[in-house]
Amino acid sequence: MNLVREISLQTIEILTLIFGILGMTLALMLLFAPRIARNLSSIFNRSLDMDRKLGFLDREIQTENLVYAHPLLLGVLLLAGSGFAFLFFLFKFDPIHFASIFFGNRQPTELGEILFQTIAWIGRVVCLFGVAAGVGLILAPKTLRAIEQRLNRWIETRVLFDKINRPVKSLDMVFFRYPIFFGLLAGSISCLLIVLSIINLLH
Repeated sequence: MNLVREISLQTIEILTLIFGILGMTLALMLLFAPRIARNLSSIFNRSLDMDRKLGFLDREIQTENLVYAHPLLLGVLLLAGSGFAFLFFLFKFDPIHFASIFFGNRQPTELGEILFQTIAWIGRVVCLFGVAAGVGLILAPKTLRAIEQRLNRWIETRVLFDKINRPVKSLDMVFFRYPIFFGLLAGSISCLLIVLSIINLLH
């Protein structure tokens, strides 16, 4: 687990260094060659057709026929799986042990204990809902189906995707209207990222 953690940290540090170098390049271009930066921005600008890319999400998927065609079988499976998971979260799940694995023994693990304790309680609540759903499928599938139909909601996402699909040019205009300010800001942030990533990699 420590090896995986070290590899993950080094990967994050390398990515931070790469983004810092890219940010420094952009900052230098904004300071000394804003026209080239604007030309590159116009080259890399792309318009995505969200309707074509995400049209498959706008389909209605019927799962009721599969679930309620075999309510007894699926109810037993759901009851057994949720019961087993509930017993695991109740008796076998140790937040202190998991916190020491993911956060290490050298540093305080109070935050990790709170995080995994929250995960344990969420898991128990979800498992109780799964047990209730399994019992409902076994004993009263028609009642459970009526409750599910009442809870079904249709969410309109067209407005959100229409906003995403609109071209926004104001951001580029702000950057290229004040190139010195944004160049210095991006350069200082990129310099900080580069220095921190190099120090962490050397250590």
